[in-house]
Amino acid sequence: MDAFETLVETTITRWHGITAPNPPAQRLAAELAETIAAFEALRGTLVFEDEPSSFEAALQATKEAV
Repeated sequence: MDAFETLVETTITRWHGITAPNPPAQRLAAELAETIAAFEALRGTLVFEDEPSSFEAALQATKEAV
C-alpha cells in the first residue's frame, strides 16, 4: 500500500470510525490518487474567463446582429 492509500484510509478511520471494509474499497481509494493527480495536472490551464460560455457567446452574437 502506498502512502496516499494509507493517508486515505487513515482519514476515513479518523473521520468516520471505520476502516476500508474490502478490496474494492481499497482499489477505489487507490484510483482516487490518479483522479486527484489528473485534476492537479490541469491546474492553471483551465481558465473560464478566456472564452465566454456558449450562452454568453449567443447573447453577444444576438446583440451584435441587432
